[in-house]
Amino acid sequence: MSVTALVLIVVAALGHATWNLFSKQASAAGAMLFLWLVAAAALVIFLPVVAGVILVGHPHLRAANWVFMAGTGVLQVGYFLFLQRGYQAGDLSLVYPIGRGTGALLAALAGIVLLGERPGAVAAAGILAIVAGIAVIGLPARRPAPPPAGAAALAGGTQSGWRAVTLALGTGAFIASYTLWDKYAVSTLATPPVLQGYAAFPVMVLAFAPHVLRHRDGLVRAWRAFWPQVLGAGVLAPGTYMLVLVALSFSPVDTIAPVREVSVLFGVILGRRLLGEGGLPRKLAAAAAIVAGIVAVAVG
Repeated sequence: MSVTALVLIVVAALGHATWNLFSKQASAAGAMLFLWLVAAAALVIFLPVVAGVILVGHPHLRAANWVFMAGTGVLQVGYFLFLQRGYQAGDLSLVYPIGRGTGALLAALAGIVLLGERPGAVAAAGILAIVAGIAVIGLPARRPAPPPAGAAALAGGTQSGWRAVTLALGTGAFIASYTLWDKYAVSTLATPPVLQGYAAFPVMVLAFAPHVLRHRDGLVRAWRAFWPQVLGAGVLAPGTYMLVLVALSFSPVDTIAPVREVSVLFGVILGRRLLGEGGLPRKLAAAAAIVAGIVAVAVG
């Protein structure tokens, strides 16, 4: 991997963890309302960048390019929706690492099942490390025994924790899907990375529009309460992914993907330092196992 690609991916990883922090902070706004605001903000903020790419590069887009740009929008709608609902149910330091680790795990398993790849010993150990990391980070936090009156609340918290884990696993499935989809678009179909990364947001605006029209008062309240998070995510969500797609356009996915997943460590640290989430030693150890496993899969 070149130094340029390495810098792009590390910056993207930190930015990615940061906008996920913003999403967690705004989880009370309602998933579709917040996501519509983020998509609308991204649509406006990056429009000059997209216009510049079109005017300067004059990209020749065939039917296949348009199909893959529309397809990434559909996949990203599912990804963002599962992710945001996961943050409504659980901690950033729980949902984020499980989602990222599951995405990498499913991509590796797809290579084995669909492409007939046979992992070596190092890659197999990496797969086991990812599975172990996801299992450990998904364990419910230890709580002191509550008084009888709190038993119902504890049961509800446990149920919410498992719901968060389930949503995080679904998020990982979408991550694996759109990563492979977009890699093909930018490397094989030569779709400009900025256009491929931008394409998701008009689709999201349209997909969530019916819900937004029925809850316009809620949209106004969400904007007033969380506009810094909306603008932050509106800049970082597309911006960091465009950096990844630029790196993918001249670097192999098996070197880009592992470095990108260092974001799970950033996510756990941000969850502890800025949100006061517990279980830092366990979650950091599990996140480190996930990152190490992803690296092992890539090199093995």
